[in-house]
Amino acid sequence: MSASPDNAVVRTVNGDVPADRLGVVDAHDHLFIRSPLLPGQEVADAEDAGARLAAFHELGGGTVVQWTPYGMGRRADLLPGLSRRSGVQVVAATGLHQAAHYPPELLDSVRDSLAELFVREITEGVTGTEGAVRAGLIKVAGGFHGLDAHARLTLRAAAEAHHRTGAAIAVHLELGTGALDVLELLCGEAGVAPDRVVLGHLNRSPDFTVHHQLASAGAYLAFDGPSRANHATDWRMPDALGALADAGFADQLLLGGDTVTPDTPGMPHLLRRVRPRLELALGRELVERILVANPPGAFALRR
Repeated sequence: MSASPDNAVVRTVNGDVPADRLGVVDAHDHLFIRSPLLPGQEVADAEDAGARLAAFHELGGGTVVQWTPYGMGRRADLLPGLSRRSGVQVVAATGLHQAAHYPPELLDSVRDSLAELFVREITEGVTGTEGAVRAGLIKVAGGFHGLDAHARLTLRAAAEAHHRTGAAIAVHLELGTGALDVLELLCGEAGVAPDRVVLGHLNRSPDFTVHHQLASAGAYLAFDGPSRANHATDWRMPDALGALADAGFADQLLLGGDTVTPDTPGMPHLLRRVRPRLELALGRELVERILVANPPGAFALRR
């Protein structure tokens, strides 16, 4: 795994910061998110977002990486103020989720210019009340045990945007599946270095053999969305992380809260309950590495 160079930066909503100054990182979360697949469950309240950031900060949190992509209610114009008031650095995302999360007319309007959209939001930003807010991450998605035409389109656009900007590519894996197909396209076909790819939701499919294959390929592995009873999450996470660390892949592991509905315990829970649980099982040194030492390499701007 390649470490970030000494001069590497991470692009936050308030500007670029040295990659080694992120502090404790929630590597996958959402301050705001809206989808027709979750009617009535939007995460859209600015006061609540501020409270969650403040609680995260009080527990020692330093940076939150928001994976909400284009067209899903990310409220980019509010992020700089929320970040400043809370003392928590925020990384915003461009990119595109699965087709089911969008009205067809929105997809029709961007389908032929996705790479340009992603590049523009990273280099120029989204215009907000306080000026342009630039994204520091490209978020896309795979499918369930494979890639459909929409996933292939967005992954290829993400690869082009990465090559032009140096931003990392974060991938939603549907129920934790399809990761090998994602790497085959991004790294095999599109020439993206594996350590520029963050694979999300691997806790949802606790297949230790596949985890080992992905880590061997060189990607970052994110275990995010803890405390959902319908997923094999918390109780399998220590074993999964421990197995990867024992196999020599401790430097490629990330943790996130993934708040996608108002009742998700999210970012404060990550530090208040998940961190001490993992420290008991795995030791404080490994958990510190996952939360502090690994994210700079995953999220720095570099080609």
